[in-house]
Amino acid sequence: MIAQDMHVTLTMDDEEIECIVLNTFEVADKTYVSLLPLDADDEDGDEDETEVYLFRLSTTESGEPDLQLIENEAEYELVEDAFDEWLDAQEFEEFEFDDEDE
Repeated sequence: MIAQDMHVTLTMDDEEIECIVLNTFEVADKTYVSLLPLDADDEDGDEDETEVYLFRLSTTESGEPDLQLIENEAEYELVEDAFDEWLDAQEFEEFEFDDEDE
């Protein structure tokens, strides 16, 4: 499957975008992946506005990872909510760690 911190190159609109895998997660018995573009630089410098790509993840018959667009709006919202919960947990863990240093 795809490992966290693995690099993935997406081809979108004739442009290649190098991304790092943030995490893989399950929603309703399906696997999804979140990808962060490596050159993600927000014009305003606001980290909260960094774009993350969410894809359904499956495996081909040959065992290769296969990223699929999430075209169903209801499915995308469930995946987005699950990713947001994961992200909140990461920020909470970082906050707890920072507090222990003081």
